[in-house]
Amino acid sequence: MENRVIIGGQWGDEGKGKIVDALSRDVDWVLRYQGGANAGHTIHIGKDKHVLHLVPSGILHEGVRCLLGGGMVIDPWSLRDEIMELEERGYAVRDRLFVSATAALLMPYHKRIDELREARLKRKSIGTTGRGIGPAYLDKIQRTGLRMGDLLLPAENLERKAIEKILSANELLSQTYDAEPLPARVLAEELVVLARSMAPMVVNAYEKLAGVREGTESALFEGAQGTMLDVDHGTFPYVTSSNSTIGGALTGTGLPPRALGEINGIFKAYCTRVGNGPFPSELLGAEGDALREAGGEYGATTGRARRCGWFDLVAGRYAVDINGMTGVIITKLDVLDDLPALQVAVKYELDGREIDIYPVLSEAMPRCHPVYREFPGWEKPTAGARKLQDLPANARKYLEFLEGELGTLIVGVSVGRDREQMIWTPTGVTT
Repeated sequence: MENRVIIGGQWGDEGKGKIVDALSRDVDWVLRYQGGANAGHTIHIGKDKHVLHLVPSGILHEGVRCLLGGGMVIDPWSLRDEIMELEERGYAVRDRLFVSATAALLMPYHKRIDELREARLKRKSIGTTGRGIGPAYLDKIQRTGLRMGDLLLPAENLERKAIEKILSANELLSQTYDAEPLPARVLAEELVVLARSMAPMVVNAYEKLAGVREGTESALFEGAQGTMLDVDHGTFPYVTSSNSTIGGALTGTGLPPRALGEINGIFKAYCTRVGNGPFPSELLGAEGDALREAGGEYGATTGRARRCGWFDLVAGRYAVDINGMTGVIITKLDVLDDLPALQVAVKYELDGREIDIYPVLSEAMPRCHPVYREFPGWEKPTAGARKLQDLPANARKYLEFLEGELGTLIVGVSVGRDREQMIWTPTGVTT
């Protein structure tokens, strides 16, 4: 199988986990390259539901090796719990899961700082997941944080280094937030215990991925969050702290551009967003509530209700262009089955004029209002469709319109949460 990158085309929660699960059975490696436990990738296999926050979705396929890349921030306590849950369900994990030694360590004080900062900001808060992602990346950028490679140190060295970092964080907690200090020695001792079990998984990713780099092994790159949450290209400051666009796949794995292969963007057939920030096509009131309930739009990581709205082509084209998407996959088409009509934001109105180019300045986004085009609904079930011809005519017309406007092929359509509820369309949906 050719290498492939899976990138969220919207504000995250597009269904990337299901798509990675569907595609990873034929690859040698599945690689996470950015983010941390703020991801929530949900996979349904029969009656079983798996929610993965750190471990790549490919772990559910026997024989597939998985790597947490150097661009990630990794909470070893959360990783331990996730591994244990998978092992309790019968999955062999420890001989197939590897962690880059250069990945940043996310510590309990990062979570505490995240919570306190959000509480202080109140209405001006970004709306983070509270998982400590931002503070952990801050330590990485400041070159002061721990890394997964530190787990390979002798126990006394690791403990001493961890205590030093925790005591430094305690000063910040007390002086800036007037908060209680964390138990430095207790947490450091816990980290030493974690290191004993995790050290065998910590590797030199450059060496481990030599086969991918040389073209003798295949890889699927599993992105987290989405394009519009990218720290450089998203709706700043309401973004995550990493590069969730295509550049993150390179820097987060250490692999060269030639290793990327196909670049597939994942888009819901509508839009959702968690947390604060601009969302031009948002549906407020009863319409938004109905779409949320139909799609089960509640965060896999936080349980928060997602904001829902119509498909946004302005943001969609932007995502396709800056990532160089060679194809897109539309998910949750079935959620729209009962609607008599639906709309697509084809342009924005900004200060009295229509635009179809995404405005990158954060000050402009709140002033953007969607210009809609309406489509008739299909009001027929799509969950049983397995090929394009099985879909109602109006559903096909909707997909054809999206394909034409996005400027790249729709190579797959998801019509339900289960593995088998997929329609693969490698040559596109336009007949």
